[in-house]
Amino acid sequence: MNGPVRSRTPRPQSPGGTDRKLLGVYLNDHLAGATAGSRRVGHLARVSRGTALGRALDGVAAEIAEDRAALLKIMRDLDVPVRPCKVWAGWAAEKAGRLKGNGRLVRRSPLSTVLELEALRLAVAGKAAGWTTLRRLAPADERLDPVLLDTLLDRAEHQRDTVEEWRVHEAETALRTTTPPIT
Repeated sequence: MNGPVRSRTPRPQSPGGTDRKLLGVYLNDHLAGATAGSRRVGHLARVSRGTALGRALDGVAAEIAEDRAALLKIMRDLDVPVRPCKVWAGWAAEKAGRLKGNGRLVRRSPLSTVLELEALRLAVAGKAAGWTTLRRLAPADERLDPVLLDTLLDRAEHQRDTVEEWRVHEAETALRTTTPPIT
């Protein structure tokens, strides 16, 4: 037999014609990512408090928390139940991500900020992909608000730009040597 075996049983569909089970998995996976991303940016904003980076990330952190709340509302509107085990997994993954070694044992390495900004940039891109998917489903499902999804997409683009600007700055600062190389 070639290819995957397909069930002959039709999958349950939502009013918008989407597969309810797969939509639930998809949105809960995004909720796990939103949980991890919200916690990560909050942590980075706290450890950067009192700096220009900290001030920039305070706004991003507030928006990311609002985005997570928007996702929960969308899930309620679509009658998609929250899977607590996935939320917990996002929380645990973010905590575990802090355990990596960055060349320092006692104090924070400048690489920690660079790597956290890179992870945050990836998280924002993933979130934008989720909003894009929902936006494409919106014309067939009146429970999805296209104006809200467009707003969330625009905000994700702004977050991406802010995080990328700071990622480049922090990477150059952390990795640049103070003495010129010997030629």
